[in-house]
Amino acid sequence: MRETPTLTWGDALLMGHGPMDEIHQEFVQLAGRLETASDEQLSGLFQTMETHLQHHFAEENQWMLSTGFPPRDCHIDEHAAVLKSVAEVRVKLAEGNVALCRDLTRALVDWFPGHATHLDSALAHWLSKQRFGGKPVVIRRNILSSAESH
Repeated sequence: MRETPTLTWGDALLMGHGPMDEIHQEFVQLAGRLETASDEQLSGLFQTMETHLQHHFAEENQWMLSTGFPPRDCHIDEHAAVLKSVAEVRVKLAEGNVALCRDLTRALVDWFPGHATHLDSALAHWLSKQRFGGKPVVIRRNILSSAESH
């Protein structure tokens, strides 16, 4: 268990598509709760995360399918792989394997920024182009100061 979450919501994670940004913010908040949860809290929070991811990915998959997003297959496959891992770990957690649950939580936290930056940002651009004819405008406050601190 960590005292503070590794991943926090901020402008660097904005994609410029409101519904996507909202669901991503919810993911980041749930991931933080999982990271800082006691062993006794893990099961309930992990189930909440699994439910969130099912909805989150179904929403993004629907956007891709309904708009004919060209690289959708790779993106949808990645969602399916994450859901498969989460389902497998849920079973192991029910058997008492807390360490595996914490490992997957860390893996999700490590995975998400890259997934969002590469795959989800392309989808956000596509959705904006379909609706408005161009890429979304994303205003990020303090992006240089946060980038300089890494």
